[in-house]
Amino acid sequence: MIQAITGVMQPMIDRLRRMMLLRYLFASVGALAVDMGSFLALLAVGMAPVLASAAGYSLGIVAHWLLSSRAVFVDSVAEERGARTRQKALFVGSALVGLALTTLIVGIGTALGVDSRLSKVIAIVVSFTATWLLRKRIVFQ
Repeated sequence: MIQAITGVMQPMIDRLRRMMLLRYLFASVGALAVDMGSFLALLAVGMAPVLASAAGYSLGIVAHWLLSSRAVFVDSVAEERGARTRQKALFVGSALVGLALTTLIVGIGTALGVDSRLSKVIAIVVSFTATWLLRKRIVFQ
């Protein structure tokens, strides 16, 4: 019975593994854990929300490169040293776009009196969308 269920489920599991957006989503969740964990810890020790947001996002960038280059865009990672350095620079550039969006959204939210955690959640959605598009279409093209 278990073998029959496994046999039916295996093609679906294999298909899910091949779905790049799903793998990117999982990598993003891992990076987000680093980002949000750092953000909340820095808020707890009294850091200003905008600075805590930027610091958390920056740590998330490092985690995201490691996860993206090893689990998401494996077939598109440049092997030649110069090309790989260029790819890393583009990745950091895309992350800086996300960082700017995150910092801007949290800063505006804070100025408007919106809870910084809610502002951060909105920033996550906007930043995720922007960086996914940049990375898929430019960085790992």
